[in-house]
Amino acid sequence: NVFPLSFAGELGIKIKPDTPVYTFPCVASYVGGDITAGVLASRLHKKTELCLFLDIGTNGEIVLGNSEFLVAAACSAGPCFEGSGIKHGMRATEGAVEDVVMDRKTLEPEIKVIGGSVPIGICGSGMIDLAAEMFLTGILNQKGKLQKGVSKRVRESEDGAEFVLYQGNGRDIVLTEPDIENIIRAKAAIYAGCSILLKEVGFTFNDVRKVYIAGGFGKFLDIDKAIILGMLPDISREKFEFLGNTSITGAYLCMLSRRMREEAEEIARKMTYLELSVSRSFMDEYVSGLFIPHTNMEAFPGVKKLMSG
Repeated sequence: NVFPLSFAGELGIKIKPDTPVYTFPCVASYVGGDITAGVLASRLHKKTELCLFLDIGTNGEIVLGNSEFLVAAACSAGPCFEGSGIKHGMRATEGAVEDVVMDRKTLEPEIKVIGGSVPIGICGSGMIDLAAEMFLTGILNQKGKLQKGVSKRVRESEDGAEFVLYQGNGRDIVLTEPDIENIIRAKAAIYAGCSILLKEVGFTFNDVRKVYIAGGFGKFLDIDKAIILGMLPDISREKFEFLGNTSITGAYLCMLSRRMREEAEEIARKMTYLELSVSRSFMDEYVSGLFIPHTNMEAFPGVKKLMSG
């Protein structure tokens, strides 16, 4: 979907009315211009090797390909990594717990807060860290259930079992079992989307040479923890690269270059969209991912080794 050039006055943008406004071409309903801009910024469409592009948000958008082909899909990961639907969830802003490490002897958490202030909530990367750390220490089982008696921080509440991450200033910060269920559903959708997209074009995760992670959420993401949880594939960590906000980078490129705008339109035309919501294979893979890290442990050899060690 290519949009005609508009002008600021037509759109109600409060700048000089005759300023031209460029709109990135969309690929499908859930793969919009931000993803076209992301592919442009990553230069994925110019690579010779097989690359995977992930923009993790409410809808996890995925693009697979190289200079020869591009296929895209979207999976409904839900807004939990942006703080919604999580009792003490919040976006990755000042006051959010972004990093958690659990002491292996005392099972006490050590937290890192964005801005170094007193914590007021937990953002997506903190949720992933905490869930992975609880799993590795036995506080959380493969089904995502908190194990009572393992840690004194596990307690009962009106929402069921919960883990107390922080106590202070008259307000506890907790992660509840319903929170954990939301996190597991989100990570299962992302992994399933990537897995099915690869299978549809005859590849596996081992064939991928680069995984680009876009968006503000990815900036704080611990790859190892995301793999332990089963959100990202258990492949060489050197293959992962954070790109930041690629939609803004793509917009900058198109502001500066007519050729970049032409490339954006080429990318959108070239990209094939796969609808995962009607795929039985996607649902099967999604259900298999509703465990930590996955029902198929052979797909996670590194995590399997950690668990056995």
